[in-house]
Amino acid sequence: MNKQQSFLAWGLLITLAIIWGSSFILIKKALNVYSAGEVGALRIVSAFLFLLPFAIRSLKKVERRHWPLLFSVGMFGSLLPSFLFATAQTRIPSSVAGILNALTPLFTLVLGASLFEQKITLKKLAGVVLGFVGSGALIFAGSEGSIDFNYYALFVVLATIFYGANLNLIKFKILSARVITSISLSIVGPAALAYLIFFTPFTTKTGVLEGSYLALGAVSLLGILGTAIALILFNQLVKITSPLFTSSVTYIIPVIAVVWGLIDDESLYFGHYLGMALITTGVYLANKT
Repeated sequence: MNKQQSFLAWGLLITLAIIWGSSFILIKKALNVYSAGEVGALRIVSAFLFLLPFAIRSLKKVERRHWPLLFSVGMFGSLLPSFLFATAQTRIPSSVAGILNALTPLFTLVLGASLFEQKITLKKLAGVVLGFVGSGALIFAGSEGSIDFNYYALFVVLATIFYGANLNLIKFKILSARVITSISLSIVGPAALAYLIFFTPFTTKTGVLEGSYLALGAVSLLGILGTAIALILFNQLVKITSPLFTSSVTYIIPVIAVVWGLIDDESLYFGHYLGMALITTGVYLANKT
């Protein structure tokens, strides 16, 4: 990268960290009214509708060979993680979800090495191991220092595996960031909309339950800003840098998520801070050349 590209890359990285670091508190607010399935679907639908005009204009740029990849990006980069994070946050604090999200670069490295033949050094391997130990500390961290296995945290872990796979897939494609984002969301968006209309009581809650408009605003902001716009920035960042550099956005995301959680009166204990320290150190080692 030249100096201009480096400046752009770091600007995109910080912007993404702020947007995505705030997404966990938005999920939490939306869950005050809507179910996890409704929140996940609303997030995708709002992003899909926002980017639909771009998707229509981008169709002519998509060749037949691109469709399987775009489907994979839509599923693993958007749809499945949206449902997984919402489900996880019904039982874990938003700040903990934000901390666990930092596993993304570790799974990016592991999947890159195992599926895309990228080299992994001993130092990077040590970082991966340390990060996984940190995630274990978070999964078993109960209130006031107690040990309490919370399997809902595993939903976040699974989401980060999907993100890691998606990062490696995007890097090797020639389509633009906007085309990848808009078309991939147009593939999964109709399914999310159908689920929302036919399989959830979404319409009976909106405008009826107290706080429903606030919750709808939170999840719409999450979809438009945190999914649609952020994914365009994210995919662009992958193309001008590397999957590993891009995934290091998760260094900053936990800090933003924890700050929002503390503002919203969430309690974090020693095990949570230990897990965050171990994961952050692991990601640092994994990013060392």
